[in-house]
Amino acid sequence: MKLHEYQAKDVIEKYGVAVQPGWVARTVDEAVAAAEKLAEAGNDKFVVKAQIHAGGRGKGGGVKLATSIEDVREKAEAILGMNLVTHQTGPEGQLVRAVLVTGAVDIAKEYYVGVTLDRTTNQDVIMVSTEGGVEIETVAEETPHLIHKAWIEPGIGLQAYQARELAFALGFEGETFKQATRFITALYRAYQETDASLAEINPLVLTEQGDVVAIDAKFSLDSNALFRHKDLLELRDIHEEAPLEVEASEHGLNYIKLDGNVGCMVNGAGLAMATMDIIKIAGGEPANFLDVGGGASAETVEAGFRIILKDPNVKAILVNIFGGIVRCDRVANGVVEAAKNVDIDVPLIVRLQGTNAEEGQAILEQSGLKIETAILLKEAAEKVTSALGTGAAA
Repeated sequence: MKLHEYQAKDVIEKYGVAVQPGWVARTVDEAVAAAEKLAEAGNDKFVVKAQIHAGGRGKGGGVKLATSIEDVREKAEAILGMNLVTHQTGPEGQLVRAVLVTGAVDIAKEYYVGVTLDRTTNQDVIMVSTEGGVEIETVAEETPHLIHKAWIEPGIGLQAYQARELAFALGFEGETFKQATRFITALYRAYQETDASLAEINPLVLTEQGDVVAIDAKFSLDSNALFRHKDLLELRDIHEEAPLEVEASEHGLNYIKLDGNVGCMVNGAGLAMATMDIIKIAGGEPANFLDVGGGASAETVEAGFRIILKDPNVKAILVNIFGGIVRCDRVANGVVEAAKNVDIDVPLIVRLQGTNAEEGQAILEQSGLKIETAILLKEAAEKVTSALGTGAAA
């Protein structure tokens, strides 16, 4: 689950990470009030930043410098309600519902600090670079020697010498070195204790006054661990998520829209990946990833059909269920019941394997509905693409 910048800063500040002061505003008047608070604290210049779950906001016109409180009003009026298009939103853009108003900072140098999981080592890794303010992917591709890393042993945790080495790698010394060491230590603690999957500060800046401060923050939480963090779950902004993914989550389904025309309904992430692969091998293109989970009840199957069919690009559906936890005959009854309740106007191919697979296939074939069955996964994929006229041999 992604957080907005203002939410991320609120979270990491509680762990001692130094952040740029600011207030979130959802109206122009709230933005002006925030600027007035900052002015009372000694700020005479301000930054108005669109709050959406995407990078590249500045290039899209979503981050603006304001030189007065009245200028804050004008900038907030321009950003609030705009459809912000960045390289991460896609051409459809994202509606801006809130802005973060902060005081402007005199920047002496920009840096990058990020924490994530390195799946090749099964360890958290802290990455730092003197090339802040640009995408870390660009730095990794063009100047990888400027990225310094420290891997954290799970049973030991971040060691003080590692934080010091990272601060040294950034070129800090004296008082700023101590600040940077504390910053890195606090950021990792925030990442670890919130069960985050990503904590990224870009840029981390050294101000002209000698302070080490987070100017921007990107924070993603592991959705599977949110049951331990009910307070953080409340930070979810469904406006920033795809509507069909939100609807799927309400039914306990995992759904991700893709660009193809074959709707996929499976139980299990691994089976979903295999199903999408075999569809592509057969000459088709998967339109989605939809995992109905271990139960695959009539209710979840029906919800899955409705969600898949809301994508106008779907021209056929492949249901691929392995009956391990749930019997195939029960799944077949669920598919039949769901198909009767949903107007499925595209070819439907169902493959059931596992416990009571033969009984399940018989139920489907005797249902009187337009359902094609398959035994082998390859056979199922070929039937789908044949129905579309897009098969490898078509």
